Amino acid sequence: MIDKMTEDQILLLIIKCLKEMKKDKLHEIIEELQPYDIAKLYKDMPEKYRRKFLLFLSSEQIADLLQKLEHELQLDILHKLGIDESSKVMNEMDNDDLADLLNELSADKIKEFIGILKDEKSQKVRRLMEYPPDTAGGIMTDRYVWIRTYYTVREAIEKLKTFADIAENIYYLYVLDENKKLVGVVSYRDLLLADLDDKIEDIMFTRVISVPVDMDQEEIAKIIEKYDFIAVPVVDKENHMVGIVTVDDIIDVVIQEANEDIEKFSASGRAIDFNTPALTAAVRRLPWLVLLLFIGLITGSIVSIFEDTLQTIVALAFFMPLIAGMTGNTGTQSLAIVVRGLIAHELDFKSAMRLIWREFNVGIIIGVCCGLLVFTAAYIWKEDMMLSLVVSLSLFFALIIGTLAGTVIPIVLYKLKVDPAVASGPLITTLNDIFSLFIYFGVATFFLSHML
Repeated sequence: MIDKMTEDQILLLIIKCLKEMKKDKLHEIIEELQPYDIAKLYKDMPEKYRRKFLLFLSSEQIADLLQKLEHELQLDILHKLGIDESSKVMNEMDNDDLADLLNELSADKIKEFIGILKDEKSQKVRRLMEYPPDTAGGIMTDRYVWIRTYYTVREAIEKLKTFADIAENIYYLYVLDENKKLVGVVSYRDLLLADLDDKIEDIMFTRVISVPVDMDQEEIAKIIEKYDFIAVPVVDKENHMVGIVTVDDIIDVVIQEANEDIEKFSASGRAIDFNTPALTAAVRRLPWLVLLLFIGLITGSIVSIFEDTLQTIVALAFFMPLIAGMTGNTGTQSLAIVVRGLIAHELDFKSAMRLIWREFNVGIIIGVCCGLLVFTAAYIWKEDMMLSLVVSLSLFFALIIGTLAGTVIPIVLYKLKVDPAVASGPLITTLNDIFSLFIYFGVATFFLSHML
């Protein structure tokens, strides 16, 4: 019915159903939509229709909707529903999503909402809330299917069918012993290819790749990427299985980490998006900019130190922005390459030195190419061989230093257990301004006697 309709047309149709109180027709539309699409329609819907829309939905549908919305809208919906209806909705939500929602609330609100949950669900949610949010425990779900070693394939399939509706992932069945320790794993494919009377212990993989409950989410992303897993089991120190991290959770992690790195690269501090108020955005960006402002004052002092050189050869001033800008550009390029590489690769001393040597050679090649180009341009413009030589040599050395700075600084921070993304683009650019002007005026002063 709605497969060829645009989002705006679907929204208008839903609003028409709300106005005409056509609940059955509205449900026909909702059943053809994914939870993400319903959430998008809810956000685009005029405020005056939102409460009526919620009243037309089942508790399960509202739970699916909540799990696709931002925190502020989640709380707004719970407020619109009231305590009794909120209780039904939260009992339908996935435990991990509910734990994430409650973790954003005040202690009093947490106590209030936890109190209206079913006892078993309340205990599970409390347990999930104990883990730090950026760890395996913080992003895992406790909805998985487990079996015993003595099960037959037939029994395993029957259990899988029984729990398919509530399990987060049915591609893997995890084999636990009598103490609930993880001893093996069986894929759905393994079950399909085996005989129904085969024992699980005969077809399971005993070398299970698992992650500890306190592992950082970025490390989990690397493991899932490395092994192409759809899900990875989470265990405690005694190898008791406590949950699984699924690939869709990891996609969220990758997007989140990428956004954080972009914020650090741009020196903008905490998250700033299209909806952030101007004052808040300014306050979050100011600390870095003030720091860079004071660092930038060093650039002015360098110019004053070499004031005599600049007054003697006024043409040097023309090339200052070029030298500083190119040095900052190559440093930022190297920084982006190194930080991106650190996400996917382990860095030891040997690989670090290999990377630095590679970037040193890159700097030389770039320096030679750009140096020759600027030498030619400067000579055509000024017809001064010595001035052209100073500018080209300065650019050559500055590009090498800039490339090395963009490589070495994030590596050093990484080895010091500091997020290398804090070596943001503006910081590298400002430092390279200082390096480049020192080199530029240093070379000019050295050759000054030959230029007069």
